[in-house]
Amino acid sequence: MSKTEISTNTITLANGVRMPRVGLGTWRTSEGDEVKNSVQIALSNGYRLIDTATIYGNESGIGEALKSSGVPREEIFVTTKVWNSDHGYTETKKAFDLSARKLQLDYIDHYMIHWPVHGKFIDTWKAIEDLYDAGKVRTIGVSNFLPDHLEELAASARILPMVNQVEFHPYLQSPDLIAACAEMGIVVEAWSPIMQGKVTQVPELQEIGKRYGKTPAQVSLRWIFQKNIVIIPKSIRKSRILENADIFDFELTEEETARIDALDRGQRFGPDPGNFDF
Repeated sequence: MSKTEISTNTITLANGVRMPRVGLGTWRTSEGDEVKNSVQIALSNGYRLIDTATIYGNESGIGEALKSSGVPREEIFVTTKVWNSDHGYTETKKAFDLSARKLQLDYIDHYMIHWPVHGKFIDTWKAIEDLYDAGKVRTIGVSNFLPDHLEELAASARILPMVNQVEFHPYLQSPDLIAACAEMGIVVEAWSPIMQGKVTQVPELQEIGKRYGKTPAQVSLRWIFQKNIVIIPKSIRKSRILENADIFDFELTEEETARIDALDRGQRFGPDPGNFDF
């Protein structure tokens, strides 16, 4: 595994900022030593994108890990997200300030709306645009936005989202959403890219993996990577953190890519952004 390839492989967002294409997700990673250790392992092995959110409850531990990592601040790309209960212009500003304090950062690289709460995300986006204008955030985006949410936001936005972080994996490929993002110049970022570990049970991924000496998870991550979609697999184990980034020494063929494309079932492992109540 090449640390250089992980740390230097980036995608350019709409405003010219370069975002790492492989990152560490920290959902369900506990505050304290667990998240500190996983972030430190990731950073020391070339990862430069760290993804968190207010609701994860681990921003303080991530802040400690960033501070003690020895990696220059300008090399690290930190994402966090405003939670549903903090929607609204003033509330979002307060939530951002709290996240920045916990992360011990003067600025945040990417700030996102976590879920498209109906009737509220327009005002939230206005606050995020103002945070961007003020230089407190380098890039801004959304998470779990479907095409209709993007259209509604675009109707009043001064700045379009630069990233849309969504559930994406072999069983959920959302072609209409991917096309909508491409049309609007929005980079797609995949959460749950290995289907919460269930990719290990997919025969096609097992078979393709054997050809390259790779796991089904690595095959799924490589397939997503080749679609120019950012990936943020989550793990707290060093071996898995290293495995998830070890995808640069092989390339899937057109035939292999087509086989994985054909696995789409429209199956979610997380909540439906079109129908949620939290």
